[in-house]
Amino acid sequence: MRTLDLSTAAVNGATVVTVQGSIDAVTTPRLTEALDTEVEAGNTNLVADFAGVEYVSSAGLRTILATVKRARAEGGDLRVAAVQPSVEKVFELAGFTTIVRFFDHVDQAVASYG
Repeated sequence: MRTLDLSTAAVNGATVVTVQGSIDAVTTPRLTEALDTEVEAGNTNLVADFAGVEYVSSAGLRTILATVKRARAEGGDLRVAAVQPSVEKVFELAGFTTIVRFFDHVDQAVASYG
């Protein structure tokens, strides 16, 4: 069974959501809830740390896209950092590289809000 672990930390004015595991139809609701909670709390400068993500499905892509739209509507953004090559390929094939800002490291994504 695939699992998803989430943790959140405030880092230099951004909220880093560390995601570990697989993002699929079963686990996506947890990720959606976590990201929605941050946006609703006014934490709209979001960084998703994907270093520990080994798989993302279309359901996960929809959550990322929806969060980007919500955060941008509130004056923030969702930036994705430390994506593994296999997951990066999924983002590329889905056309997300023109929509979402990707960074090699979490600290670069956090600094991009400066």
